[in-house]
Amino acid sequence: MQKNITVKAFVALFLLTLIWGYNWVVMKLAVQYASPFQFAALRTFLGAAMLFIVLFLSKRPLALKEFPTMLALGLLQTCGFTGLLIWALVSGGAGKTAVLSYTMPFWVMLFAWPMLGEKVQGWQWLAVAFALFGITLIFDPLHIKGDGMSMFMALCSGISWAVSAIVSKKLHKRRPDLDLLNITAWPTLLGSLPIIVVALILPAPPIVWSQTFLLTIIYSIFLSGSLAWVLWMYALQRLPAGVASMASMLAPVIGVVSAWLQLGERPSHIELIGMLFIALALVVISAITIRKHQSIDPAQGQE
Repeated sequence: MQKNITVKAFVALFLLTLIWGYNWVVMKLAVQYASPFQFAALRTFLGAAMLFIVLFLSKRPLALKEFPTMLALGLLQTCGFTGLLIWALVSGGAGKTAVLSYTMPFWVMLFAWPMLGEKVQGWQWLAVAFALFGITLIFDPLHIKGDGMSMFMALCSGISWAVSAIVSKKLHKRRPDLDLLNITAWPTLLGSLPIIVVALILPAPPIVWSQTFLLTIIYSIFLSGSLAWVLWMYALQRLPAGVASMASMLAPVIGVVSAWLQLGERPSHIELIGMLFIALALVVISAITIRKHQSIDPAQGQE
């Protein structure tokens, strides 16, 4: 019985990585029919609406609590992460954007030192070296290309995601009673509002409501948003957090391969080596996380 539950959890996690991985190609296609802020506004606001519908139907608490923290999370994980990565996709490749955004665990490890007092030590320094070397190879500072600003924004999206993760962790320590879906819906809604304002203010061509664009909206809201969230929660409740996080690293790999096959974005040899070093850094971080959780609670995820 337990084995079947674990297998189902890994199947859910695999489907999740497929959805999240291919979503990079979907977003790259979307910004061909709308400005990055128009698409980001639609995606985040409608995504928040879907989360509130789920909250209402599941009779979970709807009230807004911890407003300053919810606003900070909205600015970091919705404006900062989502807004920047979609903007990065305008002139940058979907594969490189995915890899640079997924440096998030590396930045969490670094920022946890000053913000949470969790020092970088031991094998973590190897992850730091791998990640920095990989990022340097992808940027290739001796031969800066036209997508240099795009890569920088993708990197900043990962940094913003990391800071939001630390803020969320501190919030959970202070208020473990808060409903997880509630504190996901409110930051998404609050963070979508500045994006909507920017989308209305900045001059941009009208949205081309083509069949492809409508499909990208549907995919972003219902698959990479609602369904992916359900799959993530299902897997996270049945597997150790470290294992779930490590498996989710398949998403940028799928993003790179999908962009290569569908969009013809073939990474150079230097970029591939850089991506490999970033992947190695994330594997080291995940392995350390899994070992730490197992030492704290050997039965975690086995209930």
